[in-house]
Amino acid sequence: MKGKITIAIDGPVGSGKSTVARRAAKEMGYTYIDTGAMYRGIALKAKRKGVSWDDPERMADLAQKTKIELRPAGAEAVTSFVSVDGQDVSREIRDTEIGQGASRIGTISGVRRALVAMQQRMATAGGVVMEGRDIGTVVLPDAELKIFLSGSVEERAKRRFLELQSKGKSPVMSDVIEELRARDTQDSTRADSPLKKADDAVEIDTTDMTIEQVVKKIVRLARARAGA
Repeated sequence: MKGKITIAIDGPVGSGKSTVARRAAKEMGYTYIDTGAMYRGIALKAKRKGVSWDDPERMADLAQKTKIELRPAGAEAVTSFVSVDGQDVSREIRDTEIGQGASRIGTISGVRRALVAMQQRMATAGGVVMEGRDIGTVVLPDAELKIFLSGSVEERAKRRFLELQSKGKSPVMSDVIEELRARDTQDSTRADSPLKKADDAVEIDTTDMTIEQVVKKIVRLARARAGA
């Protein structure tokens, strides 16, 4: 391989971004950066400190003063080890309520600016797979490979349903579908860095694909871009 490139993966909730990005990074020998976990970490810290997710000034200040570290995780149940101000919060941030909080604070410009700067610093050396909802359009607009994962609401809800069940919860499918639709609307219509496909991104509809098939396609594209 001639050199390590930067890979940006975007997509809505339940499109498989985290699993695909993590596996693609492992296959390529790259660093995986879960940006959603960073927003979840800020949302969790705010909840613990009693800071409202709807208070833009206090949330922006909190984000600017927070140290977040990500490390690879060996277990499938944990996307990555996430440390907030030196404390491991990997499992706590996966709570459904914290996910909703992450989506809400993601609409706050001050929070986004703080985390985008952090994410860009993480990617400066290349050899990175970063996933989220504005990576190819805002965080890494010069990434050599941009992927946009899509999928039907029904299929994405099924994946989310099974994920929640695996964590010992008892989700209701109709509620999961409603939650995904609400998140899709919120993420795609926010004023600051809305979820959208970059003009030069490769779209992959994951509805009828296995995780292995999606990863294989991304790795093939990445190696071609890297000049392997």
